[in-house]
Amino acid sequence: MTTYIVRRVLIAIPILFGITVLVFAFVALAPGDPVDAYLRPEMAGNQQLRQLMAHQLGLDEPLPIRYLSWLGQTLQGNLGYSTVSGQPVGTVVWTGLLASCALMLPALLLGVVLGIPLGVVSALRQYSWLDFQLTGIAFLGISTPSFLAGIGGLYIFGLVLGIFPIGGMQTADKPFTIPDFLAHLALPALILGFGYVAIFMRYTRAAMLEVIHAPYISTAESKGLPNRIVVLRHALRNALIPILSVFGVYLPDMVGAAAITETVFTWPGLGLRVVEAANGRDFPVIMGIALIFAIVVLWANLLTDIAYAAADPRIRY
Repeated sequence: MTTYIVRRVLIAIPILFGITVLVFAFVALAPGDPVDAYLRPEMAGNQQLRQLMAHQLGLDEPLPIRYLSWLGQTLQGNLGYSTVSGQPVGTVVWTGLLASCALMLPALLLGVVLGIPLGVVSALRQYSWLDFQLTGIAFLGISTPSFLAGIGGLYIFGLVLGIFPIGGMQTADKPFTIPDFLAHLALPALILGFGYVAIFMRYTRAAMLEVIHAPYISTAESKGLPNRIVVLRHALRNALIPILSVFGVYLPDMVGAAAITETVFTWPGLGLRVVEAANGRDFPVIMGIALIFAIVVLWANLLTDIAYAAADPRIRY
């Protein structure tokens, strides 16, 4: 296992390098001029000023030179400064990462804690009234677009009923407090969590249906083992492989994949940050977020593979 982990880490280095090259090229070749983010509209026609600004930002250098310069600074821990706010990119990424994790972790935990047990129940009660009800709820959660769920929840529970605040992480004219933060967190986390519950429920149901009719389950039942032991120790454990795959896929969501939901609720996570950076052509922030997201995806895949071996002793690397 140790050799496998070391090999995967070494393979991840050139993959990460390739991702940064592609993202850097795509951002640099995208339409628009980053200089426009610095200049007021009435000064945009001053070509001398534009050339001076481009020289100060290093935008007049060839693309490979610009990439090598960015890579050298990044390897030293310097991600540069935002062209819009002037803040260090490391600070922008770190604050956005904390906000995204604060939102996505409860939503993902809600999906696991509710989705997996409901999926097991749905499989054990296949074609029953309860199974049909849970399946309908799961299809609703999977098929509802995130922006529609966010706007609908915001309108009903925020504006009409007034149960939850309508955006942000805290009330603007009040100091930060834990109850106020939790009140702002509840609605977006519940909306995201509902989607995760539906996803984990469907995958768990499908995986359990493949397992509960296997011969070794019949053997365990014929030995007189309690139903709880048969379901949890024999059936569910063997059904965990596809469930772990789903968890590994959605684990990187915690670093900003919920851009639509964060935009709807003005939640200052990495998702909202990257949308704002793309709109403002904030090149350093885009590269910093892309780098963090690539690292998290690679590590999530590695952790998922390790979890496979822990869940199923037959898997060896």
